[in-house]
Amino acid sequence: RSDIKMQYKQLHVWNLKLSDAGIYTCEYGPQRVRTSLHIFKLTISLDGHFLQNEVPELILMQNSSSPLPDLSITLFDSNNNRVTPELQNKSRQKYILSLKKLEVMDSGTWVCQVHSDSPLINQNISFAVKVLGFQNPDLERKYATVDSTVILSWRLNSQKIKWKEGFTGQLNWKQQESSKAHELLDFNVTAQGQLHETKKSSNLLFEIPEKKPESTIEVKLPKVHFNHSGQYQCQLEYQGRHAQSKIELVVMKVSANPVGPLSRGANMTLTCQVSGPLPPNAYLCWERVNGTKMDIKNSKQHEVKLEVNISAAGLWSCHLIEDGDRKISLHYHVEEVPVWINYVVIGASVGGGLLMFALGCLCIIGGISWQRRRQRAKRMAQARQYLLENKTCQCQQ
Repeated sequence: RSDIKMQYKQLHVWNLKLSDAGIYTCEYGPQRVRTSLHIFKLTISLDGHFLQNEVPELILMQNSSSPLPDLSITLFDSNNNRVTPELQNKSRQKYILSLKKLEVMDSGTWVCQVHSDSPLINQNISFAVKVLGFQNPDLERKYATVDSTVILSWRLNSQKIKWKEGFTGQLNWKQQESSKAHELLDFNVTAQGQLHETKKSSNLLFEIPEKKPESTIEVKLPKVHFNHSGQYQCQLEYQGRHAQSKIELVVMKVSANPVGPLSRGANMTLTCQVSGPLPPNAYLCWERVNGTKMDIKNSKQHEVKLEVNISAAGLWSCHLIEDGDRKISLHYHVEEVPVWINYVVIGASVGGGLLMFALGCLCIIGGISWQRRRQRAKRMAQARQYLLENKTCQCQQ
């Protein structure tokens, strides 16, 4: 592992080891020069290949012929930001450092800066860190309205960091935290670094888009149903370790009771509902387009259903507002019953009332006539009975 360049009086040593540390003497005729070689060895766990949220461990070792100095160690990440590690073990020969949880943006070249005052040492040791994971924000939430089209997307950074080692993954969906998970698709990386996906479930009507950015997992719901809401978790596996990213899909729907045109003077209840709990900074809002402030109603915190009683027709909108921004809106057009139908209804009501009055009068008149005929018949029967009794008496005399 060494050779001597005579013209420069140099000793060239490569693939240095800790055991190569010591004092080297150069003799040239009567001259003798001594040089002390101090060697550092820096190793990183998992050979520098991590999944997001994993914690790397650094081991710095030193060897020298003289007493080993007390080192000061400073770390800088790939963005040249200073990182304060946690010192797990310290001896003059071996330093074990634990870093923070890694994110995908931490991929790149890091620098370990080693310093000592006696002897004077200022050494920068660079090392590579590759973090495979998702570029999605943690616990992403996506909103959709019933019957709309939504695309759920997970962006991997495998192409960006030129990750060529094999990894696999799967996409699961479940409506609630405690419910059974449905496996939607599997994926793996090919030898060329491309993702290959396989659809696994037919329980949910979804598609896998053909054209999409590189290193991206996507599912398309062409017509969202209310029960398509829930947690969609994409899980990545590499050498028995896992990383995951979750998208919470919240679906909104609106309904009316009663359904149909609104008659003048009548009331209708509009209901706006979302399929899952909302964060504290989100709420529902009903409003009538081109209406007044009296036509606006907001939900309370953590409410997933908002009802509003209306008596005015027009276009009503339900908004889901988060941090002051409208995330989604769903409209419901309340039609008013035409005027001529109102007149027909009024006329029918009046005509029906008059008809009932006339029928009542006829019934009363008929009853009175029937009562009079009955009394007349009764009197005639009494008269006949009286005459018969009188005739019987005369015959006896």
